[in-house]
Amino acid sequence: MSFEPLKGVRILDLTSVVVGPVCTWRLGQYGAEIVKLESPEGDLMRGLGGISPTGQHSGAYLHFNRGKRNICLDLKQPAARDVATRLLASADVIVANMRPHALARLGLDAESVRARHPDKIHCLITGYGTDGPYSGRPTYDSVVQAASGMAGLMLARDGSPAYMPMLICDHVAGEIAAGAVLAAVLERKVTGRGCSLEVPMFETMAAFVLQEHLAQHSFDPPVGPPGDQRLLSPHNKPVKTADGWIAFTVNTDPQVRAFLVATGRSTLVDDPRFSSVAARARNVAQWFEVRGAPLLSHTTAEWLRILHAADIAVQACHTLETLPRDPHLEAVGLIRYEEHPTEGRTAALRSTIRFDADYPSPGAPAQPRGTDTRAVLEELGYRAEQIDALLSTKAAHAAPGSPPG
Repeated sequence: MSFEPLKGVRILDLTSVVVGPVCTWRLGQYGAEIVKLESPEGDLMRGLGGISPTGQHSGAYLHFNRGKRNICLDLKQPAARDVATRLLASADVIVANMRPHALARLGLDAESVRARHPDKIHCLITGYGTDGPYSGRPTYDSVVQAASGMAGLMLARDGSPAYMPMLICDHVAGEIAAGAVLAAVLERKVTGRGCSLEVPMFETMAAFVLQEHLAQHSFDPPVGPPGDQRLLSPHNKPVKTADGWIAFTVNTDPQVRAFLVATGRSTLVDDPRFSSVAARARNVAQWFEVRGAPLLSHTTAEWLRILHAADIAVQACHTLETLPRDPHLEAVGLIRYEEHPTEGRTAALRSTIRFDADYPSPGAPAQPRGTDTRAVLEELGYRAEQIDALLSTKAAHAAPGSPPG
């Protein structure tokens, strides 16, 4: 049984790099038709995130842009902007992550689009909310990690700020934007009205940090310092074993007792500092020092066996090399391989969301720029000679060898 709640919904994808493509990729997983409008210069992500054999598709670009049709237009040209106008009219949802002033200059901002098409859903993913003083500033994931306090959490724990080495802000904001679009589509089905959505990365990630770390400053006046002291402990890290590293968490009193017994520290079971949730909260620094002490007496595999037997939440720490070979991921088929039209054999990640007994279709591989230009132009009502004129003037571009509509 297919999972396509958004079947019949066309999304005009005006996004690039990561945050916007993550959003539209997710919507495509739910059955929406995604038409990605790409400039002749191409999405920056085509050249970032892993070297491509041909230079057309980085590894990251392949994963973020599956299941999308691709039309290539030079919006600096009036003829291309006319095509964009028709595309807008044909779409149900417009998703963009350009800076607000750039969208407005092209007439693709929410106010301009919905003045002509009040039934459209317009979703802007932006660095900073347009109602604040930072509106319009450029930003990237690392800047948001710093501005939102995420890098500062590492300062509090380790003594120096650091970025998480993945584009976590882009992923989170993109997924939240996809959820907002889903809600707006549901609302439109009920009311017939479109809406303007805005998902700012800075405020979104700042709220995530504050939900966990406002802590004692959640009360007015504050009843203690900010920050969840468990998470900020310098001992809150994977634990060294005889031959590697493991990660585990023990929170409840039975889990703590089982952990102490399993790791040969039974004498601490009745220690009043650690005997209850409240006691461990009062003595969090000492508890995390105990919890984070190296476990050098056994190998990783031996500790996994011992701690799993004690029903402790524990796993080995994977590396980028070992993660794809994890036996659970292999068993559930997270990664499969396919033949890409230009890149040869490539990895494809399936959706992690299961609907009844099946997963959504992963969709077609990410396409070269302009693969669907001719076909989309025909669908928009352009005649063959008009399409040839758009291509000859370079207002539109078609991938070499791409089929007609």
